[in-house]
Amino acid sequence: MLYRDLGQAGLKVSEIGFGAASWWGKARFPEIHAARLVDEAIAGGVTFFDTGASYSGGNAEPRLGRILKGRDLSGLVLASKAGTFAEGGRVRRDFSPAAVTASAERSLKALGVDVLPLLQLHGPDIADLTDGLREALQGLKTRGLVRALGVNSFDPGVIAHVTDLPDFDVVMVDYNVLRPEREPLIARAAAAGKGVLAGMALAMGHTGLQVAKIRRPRDLWYAARGLVRHRADVMAGAGFGFLNRLPGISGPQAALAYVLANPNVACAVMGTTREAHLAENLAASGLALPPETMAAIRTRQAARLSG
Repeated sequence: MLYRDLGQAGLKVSEIGFGAASWWGKARFPEIHAARLVDEAIAGGVTFFDTGASYSGGNAEPRLGRILKGRDLSGLVLASKAGTFAEGGRVRRDFSPAAVTASAERSLKALGVDVLPLLQLHGPDIADLTDGLREALQGLKTRGLVRALGVNSFDPGVIAHVTDLPDFDVVMVDYNVLRPEREPLIARAAAAGKGVLAGMALAMGHTGLQVAKIRRPRDLWYAARGLVRHRADVMAGAGFGFLNRLPGISGPQAALAYVLANPNVACAVMGTTREAHLAENLAASGLALPPETMAAIRTRQAARLSG
């Protein structure tokens, strides 16, 4: 595993991170299996773990805390998110200073740590980033409860706005082979000293048409989510199917290698519930795509953006 600096946040992270969310955090996914994946991720060199208060119906964050209990966490960078929470089977929003502060304090207890290496606001609007909220976030830093602050948003306008705010150390954007238009934004954030995390680095498996590969209930859940929320990406992903026919490298590895070819990205975050997939993904660290493959990706991206 290779490691990169997270901008100027004073944190070094594995270039492939583990997303403790989605089906991994669901109560229906046995915790013994979830723990085994965390064990193998750490054994494979992963130091960055990303979760959130609202993930998996609110179950993912405390699950990660239970799994990590009793371990030496000094080498890990745990990241959680505030501003959203699970209630009544739905994700609710509250970016008020009091709510975000309380959420951060609950995250510390859920994860079993005294200091959270990274706290990110989860999908705020620009209007949510009030002076009061920013003061509250700085208060968490002053109290020694949080080391770095960030914003996770798939809205380019929000990320551009945050890039100009000195309060924030990190941004997390949706960057993958289907999102080349994020590259100028990533470069701008990196130039401002922000650490950049790539969320959805595997493009939710759409380049391999995972929505059509139903074997277990979890596959049906992922497929339904993809078809409902990301139908356009499912269709676009088919155009990158050639990534799954490359010699000596798998489709997921090629997708991660593309993201990590961008020197401004500190970490590509992926999630999985299968040990074989985890091992495959971790093996992407340090891989470089041949120039002809990168050229083919660029050609397909240009065709998509122009069409």
